[in-house]
Amino acid sequence: MTETVVSEVVSDVLSEVRGQVGFITLNRPRALNALSLSMVRDLMAILLAWQNDARVLAVAIRGSNKEGPFGAFCAGGDIRFLHQAGSQGNPQLEDFFTEEYALNHLIHNYAKPYIAFMDGIVMGGGMGISQGAALRVVTERTKMAMPETAIGLFPDVGGGYFLSRCPGRVGEYLALTGDTVSPANAVAWGLADVQVESATLPALWDGLANTHFNSAEEVLAWFASKSIAKGAGGSCATGQFDAYFAQADALAILRSLEAAGSDVWATTTAATLRKRSPLMVAVVLEQIRRARTMTLAEDLRMERDMVRRCFNLRPGAASETVEGIRALAVDKDHSPKWNPARLEEVTADMVAPFFTSPWPAHAHPLRDL
Repeated sequence: MTETVVSEVVSDVLSEVRGQVGFITLNRPRALNALSLSMVRDLMAILLAWQNDARVLAVAIRGSNKEGPFGAFCAGGDIRFLHQAGSQGNPQLEDFFTEEYALNHLIHNYAKPYIAFMDGIVMGGGMGISQGAALRVVTERTKMAMPETAIGLFPDVGGGYFLSRCPGRVGEYLALTGDTVSPANAVAWGLADVQVESATLPALWDGLANTHFNSAEEVLAWFASKSIAKGAGGSCATGQFDAYFAQADALAILRSLEAAGSDVWATTTAATLRKRSPLMVAVVLEQIRRARTMTLAEDLRMERDMVRRCFNLRPGAASETVEGIRALAVDKDHSPKWNPARLEEVTADMVAPFFTSPWPAHAHPLRDL
């Protein structure tokens, strides 16, 4: 007799309604909950259903690690998929970005309080599904960044919008370098609302399920009643960033940092910029400065144009983004062959096409935002 073993298929996105709150757990811990197209579609379907469900007064979202809930939120989009799809011209690449950006827009405009438990890694696409939250909760374990220039990309998922709203020139600094933001600075710079100890997260999560609420407003008031502390130790001072990152163009920023001499932070930052894609450093500076006066929908449409250009201006292996992902995540040689190789070689004519839409307005994939 042959025994048949049936393996249980576990979803990468878990959802349930407990009490009056809808709970979502990103459940792809081996990939640090990196978003796939199917996960984006699941999240969109869940949120749209709950938006019209009278039982659900609010939504909470968390990630999971290999040991269980929390510990990692979301490391971004699935860059191995992006590499494969970008190299082979897979049409699902277009679907991924269109649907991911539509999801980001929905979260920013969600009709009910959306609470993001941003514990652990919160990068790229993870920022896209948390920055629009009514309450953004970080912990001492939070590692937040928009590190896309390291892979020849740009801070998308609305990054132009939310980074450009940081105080002073902090947005330019974070977008160009991809440096990690401490939880305290995340609060100080407007990228998080509260900081709590990670040990308190299970009780807060369960408390949302076990407390009776009469309205959505009561959900947020309940959080306030839990004596959640604001982040301590963050700095709103932006003089250090403004002195360098307010320069007219990317090359001027780099030269001012390299000329700082005894300023260790400046010279270290300059060395970081030298490792990033020179072309995308110039493109990203333009992105942040344009986005500062845009609505979220306008920014997401611009970013949809930009990401199309990232994969199609120079298709396949010639794409700066495909090369960046290859070096970081596929071959892991950490030696991308950027083209051009130095910021001094980047011209305005190279940057301009990223800001010209490949679609007429009536046919834009995000025209309905």
